[in-house]
Amino acid sequence: MANLYRPGAFQGTGKKKDYFEGWYFKSVDREEKNAFAVIAGISICRDASKSHAFIMFFDARGNKMIYFKYPASEFQAHKNKFEINIGRSFFSSENMRLDLDDGTNKITADLRFEGIRPWPVSVLSPGVMGWYRFVPLMECYHANISFDHKIKGVITQNGRVTDLTGGKGYIEKDWGKSMPQSWIWMQTNHFEKDGVSLFGSIAKIPWLGNYFTGYIFGFLYDNRLYKFTAYNGSKVDRLFADRDRIEIFMENREYYLEIKADRTAGVDLPAPKLGEMTARVNESLRSVIEAGLYKKTPTGRDTVFIGKGRNSGLEFVGDIKELLRGFKK
Repeated sequence: MANLYRPGAFQGTGKKKDYFEGWYFKSVDREEKNAFAVIAGISICRDASKSHAFIMFFDARGNKMIYFKYPASEFQAHKNKFEINIGRSFFSSENMRLDLDDGTNKITADLRFEGIRPWPVSVLSPGVMGWYRFVPLMECYHANISFDHKIKGVITQNGRVTDLTGGKGYIEKDWGKSMPQSWIWMQTNHFEKDGVSLFGSIAKIPWLGNYFTGYIFGFLYDNRLYKFTAYNGSKVDRLFADRDRIEIFMENREYYLEIKADRTAGVDLPAPKLGEMTARVNESLRSVIEAGLYKKTPTGRDTVFIGKGRNSGLEFVGDIKELLRGFKK
């Protein structure tokens, strides 16, 4: 609990088994021709021989994922801030340096992130999970490190250089034993208007032999974060999902949020189950998300923002019917 109010920092000090922690970096170039996701983390297993550090490199335009595996001893984390080293690579909220080589693929990068916009931290709400962060024995915890930021620098893949200067990025993380049983996750910060960003997830979360459905959505617009979460009294008014489309309508006391997302084919990424990277998550960075934010009035709703988010990350994992149960369609 030492880093309770520093959610970006390593949370796994002292963990010996059934534990994972991973940081997710999304980067899109200025012309939106290239999109990458890099996931850096640690997998701590009951069978110590399976424990390892890892760096996943997902080239969304090339539709290719490469998994770089390291001995757990090559994972090093700062004691009380977000700085980690895996092999010769370095990660923080301000920088990412990659030096990856598996004998077939050689990837290097030197990126700087400017204008980081994290989910606010307060005494009673230490990050995106709100007071749920204080709940013990949950299988998975989440943090939003940056909704939106600018990028400077280049990535080089097997001699091919991609300049990301002027592009946009996003950073989040997960940690715990396993990912939820089923979930929807989405993210985009490429709207027509600059500085607009949407992040959200709905998940069936196991806890103490039972489960509950949690949801966290944040819409960043005009330097204000609009929160729609289970812990602040927001409600899911409607939830629909099939193989091609997801629709989520939410409301809090003052605002109404409408989300419509088109699903596209992606790539299967390894995901943790009891600490081991044995599960699979299909993710795309090509989806389009329509978002509408409205202010409630005595006679109806006034439009605050309507737009389409491009280069959207989108995941739907697990039993669709199970997740939809209990929500209006």
